[in-house]
Amino acid sequence: MSPTLQPGIRFEWHYTVPERATVPQLYHDTAFCRDMPDVLATGYMVGMMELACVHGMMPYMDWPREQSLGTMVSFQHLAPTPPGMTLHVKGEIIEVDGRRVRFRVEAWDDAERICEGIHERCVIDPARFNAKLAHKIEKTEKAVS
Repeated sequence: MSPTLQPGIRFEWHYTVPERATVPQLYHDTAFCRDMPDVLATGYMVGMMELACVHGMMPYMDWPREQSLGTMVSFQHLAPTPPGMTLHVKGEIIEVDGRRVRFRVEAWDDAERICEGIHERCVIDPARFNAKLAHKIEKTEKAVS
């Protein structure tokens, strides 16, 4: 990652909420969820907040040889958003400590603020990460056999 990735960097990202991101659609295989309100699911919103942070890091990364994984989320989901509205996500890098990057992030839909919180990501070498993951899978498969 570039040494210019520093606290104070701000970014914005926009995303239109698809129908598949609502509670009844996202959790369609869970009977009681099909009766829940047709609004943006919190779990999907968390993913969009993470992707906004990835987008904010991209100019400072040697993609795809450097990537990042989420390691911590702490968000408040403040208001419902129906499908079709656009999320307007604004973020700021507040700390860089080695490979760990911390963000302050907020989101609005077309009407109001819907989310605020903190997110952390860790920069990884995907080849090294995937080798460790393959070893874990192999070790687990042997233990089950």
